[in-house]
Amino acid sequence: MQVLALKVPPVAVVLFMAALMWLVARAAPAFEIALPARDFLAVGLAVAGIVASLSGVASFRRAKTTVNPMTPESSSSLVSSGIYALIRNPMYLGFLLVLAGWAVFLSNGLGLLLLPLFVFYMNRFQIEPEEKALAFLFGPAFIAYKSRVRRWL
Repeated sequence: MQVLALKVPPVAVVLFMAALMWLVARAAPAFEIALPARDFLAVGLAVAGIVASLSGVASFRRAKTTVNPMTPESSSSLVSSGIYALIRNPMYLGFLLVLAGWAVFLSNGLGLLLLPLFVFYMNRFQIEPEEKALAFLFGPAFIAYKSRVRRWL
């Protein structure tokens, strides 16, 4: 059942996950992990995530297609160049990297374990419905693109 499919904006999911990670870190300090160069690693992950997301947005803008993840059916073109030649979902990968940076900054093992939950949610309720819409809109071109470019990395 895809009741949540395309109902929750991905940025809201990221903010919810970040808050949940913070709550878990505060509620379970026994799972704190000592990470060398924690701040450097956290900032590096977050910056890489921001760059990946903005690269995806820039590619969509250049193609003059919608960036709104809630309405994939309004896409006017299939973007498969730039960062999209390497990964199908750079914006979502960017969000994951930002969350990974946040998890490293919090240095809590339970918080790190929430990252796969984010990936599961995004795959099930955001990416799969988007891909169905894109397959309907762009047919064989999207199927070929999907077969040669990975979803996450």
